[in-house]
Amino acid sequence: MTSVGPRPPRSVPTTRQGAAVLAVVRSADSFRSAQDIHAQLRAEGQPVGLATVYRHLQLLAENGVIDALQSGEGQILYRQCASDDHHHHLICRRCGASVEIEGPQVEQWATATAARMGYADVTHTIEIFGLCPSCQPPSPTPQRRRRSSAGNSGK
Repeated sequence: MTSVGPRPPRSVPTTRQGAAVLAVVRSADSFRSAQDIHAQLRAEGQPVGLATVYRHLQLLAENGVIDALQSGEGQILYRQCASDDHHHHLICRRCGASVEIEGPQVEQWATATAARMGYADVTHTIEIFGLCPSCQPPSPTPQRRRRSSAGNSGK
């Protein structure tokens, strides 16, 4: 997510390519890369170049229409979030599922820490990566201990 504070005005793309990029982002339920979005557009028969996809995604993110974040691998990912308010994301490293989360304690900590160091006009980005419940390996079931028959011979 971008920074704390009011979001810039939301502008919707006016070109055919911009509208197509936004439609793909809106249809996704998880963060997606520009390459994924480009591949989907091409598969749908949209004649759009990868550079055009990047340009529109950047404009949409700068205008607050979509969210952009950097994955744990350093790739920029995009999604349209449900909330217009400042929030953070909990993202599955395996399937890409994401949950919008608020963190008032984080906001207070960031503001207080910056003020203590003399900083003003502070922004921050916090994303949490892990494995969602669906992607976690199954928990091992407890096995009953078997009695050893070797110790019971002769009785």
